[in-house]
Amino acid sequence: MIWTAGFRTAVISPYEQVKLSEPRGFADQTVRQVLHMAGGGERLRVRLTNRYGRTPLTIGAAAVATEHGQTNLTFDGSEKLTIPPGAEAVGDPVDLPVAPGADLNLSLYLPEETGLATYSHKPMETAHIVGGNYVASPALPEAEQAEARFYVSGVDVLAPDDTAIAVAFGDSWFEGVGSTTGANNRSVDFLNRRLKRGWVVNQGIAGNRLLRDEVGEHALARFDRDVLSIPGLTHVLVHLGMNDLGLPGMSGEPPATSADLIEGFKTLAHRAHQANLLILAATIGPFAGAIYPGISTPEGLAARREVNDWIRTTATFDAVFDVARAVENPEAPDYLHPALDSGDGMHLNDKGAQAMADAVDLETLALS
Repeated sequence: MIWTAGFRTAVISPYEQVKLSEPRGFADQTVRQVLHMAGGGERLRVRLTNRYGRTPLTIGAAAVATEHGQTNLTFDGSEKLTIPPGAEAVGDPVDLPVAPGADLNLSLYLPEETGLATYSHKPMETAHIVGGNYVASPALPEAEQAEARFYVSGVDVLAPDDTAIAVAFGDSWFEGVGSTTGANNRSVDFLNRRLKRGWVVNQGIAGNRLLRDEVGEHALARFDRDVLSIPGLTHVLVHLGMNDLGLPGMSGEPPATSADLIEGFKTLAHRAHQANLLILAATIGPFAGAIYPGISTPEGLAARREVNDWIRTTATFDAVFDVARAVENPEAPDYLHPALDSGDGMHLNDKGAQAMADAVDLETLALS
């Protein structure tokens, strides 16, 4: 048996970018979060993070619950834990079965001032927050709701040695922006429902770039932490480049060039192959209809077409899944198909997320 990731969340620094959601902290509060498990097992352990914190993070109590019951978490045998700034912590294993596709509820009591939280800003799931210690309570009275995920970086499950694991490494099109909050209709969720064995772990960060830090560390910088650290990994699926082409326009900067993106993709593929991983690349989705000022520019759209032509024809990757063709408007390919558009011209709705998942040929995965 091996420990492997049943759930992972890539985290962002609240000090790098606050335009997409407002960071926050806690004091004498319980935060309960729903974690949708890609994979399952009979035992699990929780990973907590204070990676971007500037003060020690005190966990006064923690618990996890599934349909099979609830259990308190300990860390080196203690129910209380302090995580130094920049550090992470792995909980002691607990015997609590969780099935692939099931939800795990994680409750954290934060008794002291936390400062700004290390968090995931677009998980398409709601956290519930109340004052006081309600870790052991089945219900949270008059809970505040926040669409974010705080302090958790993963849940490992104990799985058979031959379990095949892939990681979806990229941006909002993996993290799920545009899909229905709480419905587990992210593209990675739809892909996991197609698989007969193994699972795909979601490491998408909305707004993440391939080449430059802004919303989280750029993909080349976070590759070791968010990909290579996952035990049992065999495949990497990549959707990146859209934010390198679109986000610069919001601040009046030029988009990344197609040549720079191609070199970045080559570097990513080389590092995956060095680690004996197979890498599957998605073409960059359409964004001509983006409602956000500065996103859609002639230069960015032209670079997207050039990069996509290269992705479709290069031998750099082990396989390609043509997301752009799967979700574009056939009459105007730089635009999303109207039936698949979440409404902002840049992100997929639930049907679009399913179309993205269906673009992956399962024969190219060792999970089918």
